[in-house]
Amino acid sequence: MAVLEVARRVRETMPGVFFAQVNRLGDRVALRSKHYGVWRPVSWREYGERVRAVAAGLMAMGLGRGERVGLIGENHPEWLYCDLGIQTAGGVTTAIYTTSSPGQVAYILSHSEARIYIVENEEQLDKVLEVRERLPDLQHIVVMDREGLRGFRDPQVTFLDELMAQGAEAAREAPRRVDERMAEISPDDMAVLIYTSGTTGPPKGAMLTHRNLVWTADALVRANPCYETDEVLSFLPLSHIAERLLSVFVAVRSGYAVNFCENLDTVAQNLAEVSPTVLFAVPRIWEKLYSAVTLRMQETDPIKRAAYALALWVGRARAEAVLARRPVPPALRAAYALTHALVLMPLRRRIGLDRVRLVLSGAAPIAPDILWYFWSLGVPIREIYGQTEGSGPTTVHQGDDIRLGTVGKPLPGVEVRLAPDGEILVRGGNVFAGYFKDPAATEAALADGWLHSGDIGEFDADGYLRITDRQKDIFITAAGKNIAPQYIENRLKFSPYINDAVVIGDGRRYLVALIVIDEENVTKWAQDRRLPFTTYGDLAANPEVRA
Repeated sequence: MAVLEVARRVRETMPGVFFAQVNRLGDRVALRSKHYGVWRPVSWREYGERVRAVAAGLMAMGLGRGERVGLIGENHPEWLYCDLGIQTAGGVTTAIYTTSSPGQVAYILSHSEARIYIVENEEQLDKVLEVRERLPDLQHIVVMDREGLRGFRDPQVTFLDELMAQGAEAAREAPRRVDERMAEISPDDMAVLIYTSGTTGPPKGAMLTHRNLVWTADALVRANPCYETDEVLSFLPLSHIAERLLSVFVAVRSGYAVNFCENLDTVAQNLAEVSPTVLFAVPRIWEKLYSAVTLRMQETDPIKRAAYALALWVGRARAEAVLARRPVPPALRAAYALTHALVLMPLRRRIGLDRVRLVLSGAAPIAPDILWYFWSLGVPIREIYGQTEGSGPTTVHQGDDIRLGTVGKPLPGVEVRLAPDGEILVRGGNVFAGYFKDPAATEAALADGWLHSGDIGEFDADGYLRITDRQKDIFITAAGKNIAPQYIENRLKFSPYINDAVVIGDGRRYLVALIVIDEENVTKWAQDRRLPFTTYGDLAANPEVRA
């Protein structure tokens, strides 16, 4: 194959894009993680060296092109070294949620025929050791973190630092071997295998190619530009396509710095410390931030509460004008400048939203009240819609083309149409290659050359897509009325005292909501009113709480 053709092919793979950025950005910061209270940077050059070491180590371990490698762990730089190292060696990353049970781990490793499994720590190692008798294909287990395993010995188990040391040595002995493997990778080779939750059966493995990942990252950046000067906070599961897209694929495409949250308990603290410029979060995170601010303001003095209410009112009026593309009247512009400087910006700075410019919400519907709250605060949340089978995004609010209550318009190069029953159908470079070892499910998902999303939607007169509900979630009451429960559930969850809500009513004469209270907020509410309770159950059953 001609040298230029090889170079072109490599540029269309995720490792090719990654190493081009390594060469271009060199000593710029690529990653940061916090150790003992100090944020430690990793340069693009160091990032590249570690990915290359992982790739060489896996190749020395016998990883062949197209073979699947299991990967489980929290958000840390090592997760990215392994993910990109697997792909650089021509392998396929099969990410697994850290909350998976031993049985779920066994199913995914068995179905994907993984011979190598990379785990974060002792907890995840214990899970696979419990079920390894059911995994005859599994040959090697690599552990990232040695804590609690200093004296541990097992012929199947090695540690990531050992693997990387072996890889670095192998690279010194044969410096071109990794590059030669990269040159063999085709853009149409599978890059990642993502198992989607199975509600009516076992999970299915969605196959995404290098072309899918590179194309989608490029389309998303064209829709909403990202720059190497941007900062991102990574805290949602990397096994989910949404976080993977922002923390790995778009980060590699754009060259921005990814900051890793210490753990889920420190998200609020780390958000304030990092003050990212690009932020993606699921609706529950936005609801939590709203609840925290609302409850904090309730505890302040009347003057501060009045100033806060006035600032939100002014912010809402300005947001309505901006979204309607009307000129902001001079008096409103002046009022907003004053209230934003004195009230809203100090509040945003306190929670870490003072620098944010690109704000995305996705993976689930978000309540309109939450959207309006953050827009009033000066935080312009854009909704993004998609699914794993579409490499993440299908539609998004792009630039200033925003209409609240919709999920925007299709990404550049993506086609969206509606089936006669309202199901959203998708076609474009983001659509997956199919389900691993499941031709029947693949044929159903890609019938007539379109991805059948399973979601119901509608276009407004200006081409903005609105999601009605999941096709399977819509139910019919005894009176014959079609109900899409998500709208009602989102209205309920707007309360800072409600953690979750599920509306049911299929075949019933009336609707019923199952409410899960927010333990922390309701506990404080009850303590302030001196209501007696001993357990969460007592608290939830208290008549005043239920009222």
